[in-house]
Amino acid sequence: MKIAITKRLHLLYLLTALLAITSSGMQTHAQSLGLAPAQVVEQFKPGVPFEFDLSAVNTGDAPADMTVEITDFWYDESNEKVFSSPGTSPRSAANWIQFVPDHFEVAAHGTQKMKAIVTPPSDARGGYYAVLFVRSKPQLSFTKADSKGVFTSMRIGCLVLLRAEKTEEYKVELSDVKVAPPTDTRGLSVDFNLLNASNTHVFPIARVAVLDSARKLAAKAESEQKRFLPGQKNSMHVEWTGKLPAGNYTALLTVAYGEDRIETQQVPFSVAAQ
Repeated sequence: MKIAITKRLHLLYLLTALLAITSSGMQTHAQSLGLAPAQVVEQFKPGVPFEFDLSAVNTGDAPADMTVEITDFWYDESNEKVFSSPGTSPRSAANWIQFVPDHFEVAAHGTQKMKAIVTPPSDARGGYYAVLFVRSKPQLSFTKADSKGVFTSMRIGCLVLLRAEKTEEYKVELSDVKVAPPTDTRGLSVDFNLLNASNTHVFPIARVAVLDSARKLAAKAESEQKRFLPGQKNSMHVEWTGKLPAGNYTALLTVAYGEDRIETQQVPFSVAAQ
């Protein structure tokens, strides 16, 4: 099955971790490992196995002995990422995935290809999530003046976001929309909360069009794309750095998400004479 990766992932992702410690009297060694892509977004047919490729890259001067670890991927009440044991998080995909190979060595300045084989159940509906980690065997990082060595290991990961095709139910809810008019010291800003009430992940983009009292376009701005897992609520922010003459305006907020879906809100505001 052809891998479906977002436009942003058409570029090669390389998540690189660097460790280099230097100090007087120490002999140092550096590890530099990467995993590409850093994120996979895949659509699948329930009950039909599929696979995708990954690459571990070692730009260091010594070979790296690597093992594979697969965890769940979710979020906590503070919207921090949570990597828990397979099957313990809502909408877990970790137990569906097998790495081949699951233990390998990456030569110095070399690359190791891997496959992730995914076997989804036939009753899958909506979105499911996991993280594929590769961990290096502890290596000597530096030798202290007393000849004692310090060993470190590294862990790098790839986020996996899966959704069962033709089972998606999309819905988002906007709340607490606030417009801060521009002043002499700052630009226009629009802030709001978004709740992803879908059964799958979405990547909303917020756009703001500012209309003057004659309904003519006076300004426009766009947010960065943001990831929301099912049930996740988080804030979004749009900013425009220009100036507006004194008068009455309307901010037209449009949030695009899912498959060509949008939510809109209008907020009137005024700019005072300076």
